[in-house]
Amino acid sequence: MSDPQPAWQEWLNSLDVPRKAAAESLRAQFSALGVTDPVDLIKSGVMEDLPQLARFVLLRSLWRGAIDGWFEPGSLDQLPAAQRLLAAGADREDLVRLVRAVAYEAVFATLDELDAGGDVNVSGVEAGWVVMESGEDGSPTGRALSGLHEDLVTMDPGGRDGADLWQ
Repeated sequence: MSDPQPAWQEWLNSLDVPRKAAAESLRAQFSALGVTDPVDLIKSGVMEDLPQLARFVLLRSLWRGAIDGWFEPGSLDQLPAAQRLLAAGADREDLVRLVRAVAYEAVFATLDELDAGGDVNVSGVEAGWVVMESGEDGSPTGRALSGLHEDLVTMDPGGRDGADLWQ
């Protein structure tokens, strides 16, 4: 496999100073998050002005907390229904898979609603919403995080794309 460094450097050298600085900053931040090949995310962030870092952080956080948090010891034990199922002989691994799949579906449905920006089935209501990136100080940057539900499955920290949820 060819070394991606020359292609990266060539692309970086083609940028003006502000975009080059933005690309280098994004690369450092993605690297700190453990992303081994962030080039496409960085190019999209810099060239299309998309908040790829915020998208990544949000979606990965949802996986680690809401979905994979059920791997944590004792997580099932906090649910009386799970306690009863385990006492009746249910397999702990199957229950963890079930609650993770349900959590995934709930997160996906929530992101889908957030992406919709409003209820299109209600007429006469002029309310909507947008999920937006914020700066370090918490103020909105003006860059919307859209299509979040579309990328949820690809953010599985285990690299499984959620395949283990439906086994």
